[in-house]
Amino acid sequence: MTLNLSDYSIILLDFDGVILESVSVKTETFRKLFADKTEFVNEIVNFHLQNGGMSRFDKFRYIYSEILHEELTDKQFKSLCDDFAKYVYEGVINSPFVKGADKFIEKCYKEKIPLYLVSATPEDEIIQITKEIGIFDKFNHVYGSPMTKADCIMEILQENNLTKDPKKALFFGDAINDYKAANKTGINFAGRVPEGNINIFDGLDGVVGVISDFSSLTD
Repeated sequence: MTLNLSDYSIILLDFDGVILESVSVKTETFRKLFADKTEFVNEIVNFHLQNGGMSRFDKFRYIYSEILHEELTDKQFKSLCDDFAKYVYEGVINSPFVKGADKFIEKCYKEKIPLYLVSATPEDEIIQITKEIGIFDKFNHVYGSPMTKADCIMEILQENNLTKDPKKALFFGDAINDYKAANKTGINFAGRVPEGNINIFDGLDGVVGVISDFSSLTD
């Protein structure tokens, strides 16, 4: 499928795996945080990988209640969140851009296409990261948790008077949770699947394109 950006009034982007090649950083962080849970660590990492687009907060709660079957105290929860942020920050800002993503962002900015970032990373953290890598000012708004992606999308549609015409919005994501948020809100979705990976979006309704990177959209 060929994507024609002129069909859309606004563009939304996920962050990890769409703008930066940073998915592996967070995967290794989960492995590090739960290294002492030897018999569960592979199950925990697999849960993380299968639920891209879910906030780390919800992942921690699920891991404790459904995998470890342990109580997660407020103190443990805060420690997990603090350690995760500390381990991830340097790794993420030193991750390379997905090929062409920086040029694509610049292109949208120059052509005055409203551009929004919708991430499951905590909002204060994703704002700091985007400032650090020099793209914060290219977005009309940078969203993060605790808002859900679907709620972020609805707010963006309202801001742009597109609640009755959501198909004018296009969301680039790399996870099924990204697709579900787009589908729930009625906007179009384009999946990012790295070259050589299985296309997890194959046959899903509302997927208007799949890209391996952004190079074809910046030529």
